[in-house]
Amino acid sequence: MLIAVASTMAKRYPGFGALIASLPLVSVLGMIWLWNERPDAENMAAHARATFWYVLPSLPMFLLIPALMQHRVGFWPALLAGCGLTIALYTALTWLGPRFGLQL
Repeated sequence: MLIAVASTMAKRYPGFGALIASLPLVSVLGMIWLWNERPDAENMAAHARATFWYVLPSLPMFLLIPALMQHRVGFWPALLAGCGLTIALYTALTWLGPRFGLQL
């Protein structure tokens, strides 16, 4: 339902649709579920911290896709490139993060 609302709003108000789409609903629902199953403040803090670090590699995708499309790259190739970049950055974070003291 949230996806339908976001895409409907984005047709008329792209910024507002993007705001709705950017809501961290999965993260919030996941934290609620985790807390209900295991109400442990230290574990929740570690989960929230790791979630923050895993969000960062996905952000460049939202810059790459419009940049490619402005250079007349089609939507599907731009989306594929954005997803590929995100996978590469997730891999880099997972590999490099612990070497810099990040507990993921």
